[in-house]
Amino acid sequence: MEDQKERPLPELSVLIRDLLRAIGEDPDRDGLKRTPERMSSSLSFLTSGYRVDVDQLINGAIYHEDCDEMVLVRDIEVYSLCEHHLLPFVGKCHVAYLPKGRIIGLSKIPRIVDAFARRLQVQERLTTQIARAIESHLQPVGVGVVIEAAHLCMMMRGVEKQNSKAITSCMLGRFRRDQKTRAEFLNLIR
Repeated sequence: MEDQKERPLPELSVLIRDLLRAIGEDPDRDGLKRTPERMSSSLSFLTSGYRVDVDQLINGAIYHEDCDEMVLVRDIEVYSLCEHHLLPFVGKCHVAYLPKGRIIGLSKIPRIVDAFARRLQVQERLTTQIARAIESHLQPVGVGVVIEAAHLCMMMRGVEKQNSKAITSCMLGRFRRDQKTRAEFLNLIR
């Protein structure tokens, strides 16, 4: 059964054939004959987040638990496409929250990250969307999200800085107000 996240989009395949011609390639040569369909499938997967409903993704995996210590999932791989150049940015995401009687199944946190990362993005918005989704579903005391990523639009073109990384954060609730909580989170992700 074909993965619903990665399916060829015929109308996109036609455009990719035209794109190949526009850059001076022959879409009918051996190496490129199936490229329009492969690229169409690839883009379908890389933008599958548009077809994810976060409420359905969480699917009731929120549990009442008498827990008030920090919950942290760190080093979540992030793969996204820069909306300005359609080039990838890749890195790690760290998500923490302070429960207020409710916790979420741990596997849901990377799934939430993917739901927003698999869209055309800017890293700043992606960071905020993840934090706000956790906040709205759990109503915790606080949420902290940090993403560190390398952007191919800065590495392969433009300024061509291969060793640069962008770091963004979104701190909500106690993570924003309380320096000790923020410092504990930042220390744990180092």
